[in-house]
Amino acid sequence: MSIKNKFQNRIDNQTRLLFNFAYASSVLSFVLAFVVIYALDITGHIPLFFFLFAILNLTNIFLFKIHGNALIGAFTSSSLSLICVVGICIFSGAIKSPFIFVLSIIILGGFVSGRFFGKAYLVLVLLIIAGLYAVSELTMVSTEVPEESKDTFSLLSLLFCIYLLIGVFGKHLLRTHSILKQSKDEIEAGIAEKEMLLRTVHHRVKNNLQTVSSLLSLQSKNTSNEKIKELAKSSQYRINSMAIIHEMLYMRDNISKIAFKPYVKELTEFLVQSANDKNLDIKVNIDMPDVSLGLDTTIPLGLLINEAVTNSLKYGFPENSRGEISILLKEDEKESQSYFLDIIDNGVGFPKTIDHKTTKSLGLKLMHNLGRQLRGSVSRMTTVKGTGYHITFKDRERHFTGING
Repeated sequence: MSIKNKFQNRIDNQTRLLFNFAYASSVLSFVLAFVVIYALDITGHIPLFFFLFAILNLTNIFLFKIHGNALIGAFTSSSLSLICVVGICIFSGAIKSPFIFVLSIIILGGFVSGRFFGKAYLVLVLLIIAGLYAVSELTMVSTEVPEESKDTFSLLSLLFCIYLLIGVFGKHLLRTHSILKQSKDEIEAGIAEKEMLLRTVHHRVKNNLQTVSSLLSLQSKNTSNEKIKELAKSSQYRINSMAIIHEMLYMRDNISKIAFKPYVKELTEFLVQSANDKNLDIKVNIDMPDVSLGLDTTIPLGLLINEAVTNSLKYGFPENSRGEISILLKEDEKESQSYFLDIIDNGVGFPKTIDHKTTKSLGLKLMHNLGRQLRGSVSRMTTVKGTGYHITFKDRERHFTGING
C-alpha cells in the first residue's frame, strides 16, 4: 500500500470516528437535556449547555460536509465538547461534578486524531481540572443540581461517559484493530509469497549454473587441447563458487545474507577435493567470526577466494605434497561494515616481480578487479614462505556492477 493510500485511509478512519462521535454525543445531549429538565428538575445553564452542544455539533458536521477538512471538523468538535463539559462541570459542583469524567473522552479523542493533539488536550484538560479544583477551594460553588437529584445525575453522567467510551471509541478501536490485523495478515502473506519466489529463483539460478558447469565439463572432454581443458576447469570452479551461494540462499532461512564462514568452508572443501589428481594433502585453516554478508559482497568475494585458493593448489604445491592454506577474516574496528581478509599458503610461492600489471594470468588480474568491485584492494603480503594476499573490502547494499566495474 502506498503512503498516499495509507494517509487517505487514516483520514477516512478519523472522519468516520468524527461522524460517529458527533451523532452519538448530539443525540445523547438532546436526550439528557430533556431528562435533566423534566425528570431531575434541573434548570438553568446545564440543560442549556446540553442543547447548545447538540445543535452546534450537528452544525459542525453539516459544515464539514461542505468544506471536507477533517482537521477543522475534529478541532471544532473537540473545542465544543471541551467548552460544554467545562460549563456543565462548573454548574454541577466544579471538581466534585460527576460529569468531569467526560474530559477523559476528550483526551482519548485527541490521541485518536494524532499524537500532538492527544498531548495538547492532555495538558489542557489537566490545567482545566486544576482550575476547577481552585474554583472549588477558593469560592463557594453553587450547583444547579437539586440534592435529591444528585445521585441520578451522577448515574446519567456515568452512563453518558461509558456509552461514548465503549459504544463509540471502543467500537472504533476494535474496528481499527480488525483492519490492522487484516492488513498485517495480507502483508505477511505477500512477504511469504515473495520469499518463496526468491527461493525458487535462487534454486533455478543454482541449477542453471550447474548446467553450464556440466556443459563445460562435457566440452573439455571432447577436446585434446590442454589449454582449453584448463580454461574450462577454471571456469567450472568460478561458476561453482557462485552456485554454492545460491544453494545456501535457497536452503537457509535468511535469503538476503550469506553466513560467510560456512560458505568459505564449503567452497574450499570443493576446491581441495577437485585437486585430488595431484594427490595433495592440504589442510585449510579458517579463522573468522560468524558474520553474514550481502549477496553483492559474497559473490565477488567468493570468486576472489576461489582464484587465490585455486592458484595455491595449482602452482603452490607440487604433486604428492602436504601443505596448509589459512583464510582469516577480521572486522575493521574503526569503520563499520569494513573487513580485512588474509589468504596465505605455505607453498613454493612465486617471484615478487610478478603482479597483476605484468602477468598475463587471468587469475591475478581478476583478483584485483574483484577487489575494486568490493570497494577495497588486494595486495600481496610479505611472507617467509609461500604466498599471501591481504584484501580489504566493504559490505554494503549496492548494485552489482560487473567484474570490470
